[in-house]
Amino acid sequence: MSPSKSVSFCIFLLISLSKTYTDAARFDIRNNCSFTVWIGVIPIGGHRLGPGRTWPIEVAAGTKGGRIWPRTGCLFESTGRGRCETGDCNGLLHCRDYGAPPVTLAEYALNQFNNLDFFDISLVYGFNVPIEFSSDSGNCTRGIMCTEDINGQCPSQLRAPGGCNNPCTVFKTDEYCCNSGNCGPTEYSKFFKQLCPDAYSYPKDDQNSTFTCPGGTNYKVGISCTADINGRCPDPLRAPGGCNNPCTVFKTDEYCCNSGNCGPTEYSKFFKQRCPDAYSYPKDDQTSTFTCPGGTNYKVVFCP
Repeated sequence: MSPSKSVSFCIFLLISLSKTYTDAARFDIRNNCSFTVWIGVIPIGGHRLGPGRTWPIEVAAGTKGGRIWPRTGCLFESTGRGRCETGDCNGLLHCRDYGAPPVTLAEYALNQFNNLDFFDISLVYGFNVPIEFSSDSGNCTRGIMCTEDINGQCPSQLRAPGGCNNPCTVFKTDEYCCNSGNCGPTEYSKFFKQLCPDAYSYPKDDQNSTFTCPGGTNYKVGISCTADINGRCPDPLRAPGGCNNPCTVFKTDEYCCNSGNCGPTEYSKFFKQRCPDAYSYPKDDQTSTFTCPGGTNYKVVFCP
């Protein structure tokens, strides 16, 4: 990974795929985050996945057009109907269609030409959270990833709640959508490709972004939902390269606590929700201060 990567991992979903040519493929999807996520899988459906929980599924050998994607900001009723901020599939918990942009996709086709599995990471529908996709067997050592801070660096024209759109979604022109089949890289596709060189950045991208392993290979897909404060920063707080505290922007007692008499605000709750251990405003909960005995050694890591 690049030393400049500014993604802080708070979710890791491990998807282990094992199969033979005739058997179903097994996916063990695990949520290692401290909060609930929702997974979309074609052709299986979808699932609410609580912290530390695993969802085992099986996909038939020979499956084509398979997709795995994370959905964020979801709220569903007991009927299974609702909505997700990113990756929504027509308001259904159990997906029947592909997820709506912006969404990062892990794509696969099992036991195809010469009994090969084909897999890739695609940003053709934009980006919402980082993904790693790799084989997990000794007979094939392939691995791809897209783990850079695309949301935080997303061009302003492509910004969307919870993610970063592909330009086709925004502009809907042949230059970006390649409907005629005759298009090339653009300034926007180069933005995605520079940050995630292994991933598809537009529909006619380099075929080197497709990887293969023999049928029967095991796989891991790590979907890493980040705190992504820069990418989701409220518009009034946005700043080049970061996200301001409201005191810096508005300079009022409500946010700066100069009188010593203030409480949480909509903006402080935004920060606290994403980084519960950190101070979000001057009079925040004292549990955000930690202690150790004198003489302790410490590490401070930027971009962990």
